[in-house]
Amino acid sequence: MKIFDSVKRDKLPFSPISGNSVKIYVCGPTVYDDAHLGHARSAVSFDLLRRVLQESGYSVTFGRNFTDVDDKILDKMAKSGEDLETITSRYISSYNSDMKALNVLTPDLEPKATENIEAMEKMVLKLLEDGFAYQTSSGDIYFDTSKDSKYLSLSNRKQEDTESRIGEVVEKRNPTDFILWKSAKDGVRFGKRFVGRPGWHIECSAMVDEHLAYKSGDYSIDIHGGGADLLFPHHENEASQSRCSTGKELAKYWMHNGFVKIDGEKMSKSLGNSFFLKDVLKLYSGEVIRFYLLSTNYRQDFDFSDTELLNSKKRLDKLYRIKKRVYGGKVGEANPKFREEILNALQDDLNTSIAFSVLDKFVSETNEKLDSGKVSKVEKREILGNIEFLNSTLGIGGSDAFQYFQFGVSENEKIEIEKLISIRSEAKKEKKFQKADEVREKLGKMSIQIMDTASGTLWEKI
Repeated sequence: MKIFDSVKRDKLPFSPISGNSVKIYVCGPTVYDDAHLGHARSAVSFDLLRRVLQESGYSVTFGRNFTDVDDKILDKMAKSGEDLETITSRYISSYNSDMKALNVLTPDLEPKATENIEAMEKMVLKLLEDGFAYQTSSGDIYFDTSKDSKYLSLSNRKQEDTESRIGEVVEKRNPTDFILWKSAKDGVRFGKRFVGRPGWHIECSAMVDEHLAYKSGDYSIDIHGGGADLLFPHHENEASQSRCSTGKELAKYWMHNGFVKIDGEKMSKSLGNSFFLKDVLKLYSGEVIRFYLLSTNYRQDFDFSDTELLNSKKRLDKLYRIKKRVYGGKVGEANPKFREEILNALQDDLNTSIAFSVLDKFVSETNEKLDSGKVSKVEKREILGNIEFLNSTLGIGGSDAFQYFQFGVSENEKIEIEKLISIRSEAKKEKKFQKADEVREKLGKMSIQIMDTASGTLWEKI
C-alpha cells in the first residue's frame, strides 16, 4: 500500500504504527448548514481509503468529528431563536442521511466538540502551564507559535507567507499566533475553567488525544485526513499544539483531498456556487454521485459538470445491466485476477482511474460472454462475486439491480405501478392475455419496463 503524504510531498509505502492496526482521523463538518459537494468529496475519498485498507487486511479504527460549537452556529442561534442542540442535531441528522445515500460507512467514532470540552480545557491548561500559550487581558488564550521550532513544517510555508492571511490582532505576540480559547464578553461558558468557547483548532487535537491516540510512541495516530483547504492553517495549528502538549507528532501520514470546483472556480458560498448535496440527490442517486466523485483521483481538484455526472450515470448503468442479466443467482467468490487488479490499483494511492478501467473491461467482456449464451452457473456466481467485491472496495454495485433503475419514481407512482402489475398478473392467471398486453402497453407509456422472473414480475424506469 502506498499513499501520498502531504508533508513529504511524495508517495510513500504505508507502514502502520502498531501491527496491522490503523487509526484514522478525518476532519468532519461544522454543523450550521446542510452538506455541500465539498463535504461529499472528502467523505467519499476517505471512505475509499478505509475500505481499501480493510480489504488489504488491516484493522481500521476510523474517527470523524462534528464541530458543533462555532461562531457560525452562535450567529444562527441569534438569528433563528433556536438553541444550539436543536440547530446542530438537525444538521448532524441531515449530514448522516446524505452520507448514507453516498454509501459512506459509519465512522467507528463520531465525537462532538460539545461533548469533549473537558479534554480541550485540559490541553489548553497544559499549554499554558508549559509556556506554549498565553492569556490576554481580554481573556482570549493564544498559542505562541514562536515557542514551536517546527511550526509551518507541516504546510512547508514561510513565515512571511502566512501573515497577510492571518491578519493583525493587537494583543497577539506574533502575527502567526492562533486562538486556543475565545472569551465571551457576555459570560457564556461552554467549559468549567474558561469563559467563552474553544477555538476550532484545539477541538481536533483534543479529540484525537482523548479517543484515538496511541499511549506511547512517536505519533498519536497513523493517518490524519481532510480537504486541501485545511492543510493551512487548521492542520498546521493542530499539529503544532498537539506536538507541544503531548510531546509527539499528531500523525505519521497526512492526506488531503483536492478542491471541488464549479465552472473552474473553487466551490465557495461567498461566490454563490456552493451546491448542497441534498439538491443533487434529488436528481441522481447517491451511488451515481459517489461513482462520479471517485472518477477523479482524490488528490486532484474536481471540476463539477452536469454533463460528466450524466456520463458517470450511464457508465454505472452498464454495471447494473450486467447485474440484471444474472439477477437472482447466488453470489460466489470474485475472480482472483479481477480482485488483484482492482486492489493493486487502489493500493497505489487510491488510483481509481486504473480501477475504473479494469471495471470497464469487466463489463465489456462479461456482456460478450452473456451474449454468447455459454455462461455456466459457476461463472454467473463469479460475476456476482466480482460485483460484490466492487461494492466492498469502491462502494458501488451493492444495490438491487431493479431498484437501482427505479430512482426518481415517487411513492405514489410506485403504488400505481405495483397495482398495474398485480392486475396484469391476475389477467395472465385467468388467461386474459389481451388485457395483460394492454396493461404492459400502459406501463410502457409510463416509461416502465417489466420482466417476468421466478421471483415475480420486476420493473424499472427507462
